[in-house]
Amino acid sequence: MKNRFIIRIKQDLKESRIDWKLALLFIPIAFFTYLFHEFGHWLVGELLGNDMVLSLNNSNARNGYYIEKIHTLYISMGGPAFTILQAVFFLLIIEKTKSIYAYPFVFFAAFIRFFSIFFGGIHMQDEARISSMLNVNIYIVPVIVLLVLFFLVWRSSYLLKMNVKVIGYYITISTFAILLVIGVNYLIT
Repeated sequence: MKNRFIIRIKQDLKESRIDWKLALLFIPIAFFTYLFHEFGHWLVGELLGNDMVLSLNNSNARNGYYIEKIHTLYISMGGPAFTILQAVFFLLIIEKTKSIYAYPFVFFAAFIRFFSIFFGGIHMQDEARISSMLNVNIYIVPVIVLLVLFFLVWRSSYLLKMNVKVIGYYITISTFAILLVIGVNYLIT
């Protein structure tokens, strides 16, 4: 029974085009995605004239406050915007090359925001902060961001002919990768 289960998983992974190289690629992609998201906050803050600091899972003004109150809104938008930009960029690569190696960049961009919003406390996330500052329902911006990212994943999955089973494997691999990033972030802060 156990042997049959392992054989089935190996067969599924082969059909899904997931090999060790692709699975291991999720680790640097996870770190890249976190840093790229935070880089979006950092870049917007710097462009607005704030002296910003950047870390694996945080970007803030060095002195603890922004030059103008409105900067909080713009800087909060920077992270989700860069996450969407990452997914769009790699979707374009998929459209041109049909590369399976570009897919994790699209998938993880959506996964990281979904994971953060649902398991990291929605009120602590950029999207909820943006909704609050725009005086709209707290769920509006998170839902919009997730719908955009899910559409990009769906489009990428469609182009690469991926089914629900494949997505399940990507969720599993992404969960391990995100927990690794969270663990490293915990150790370095």
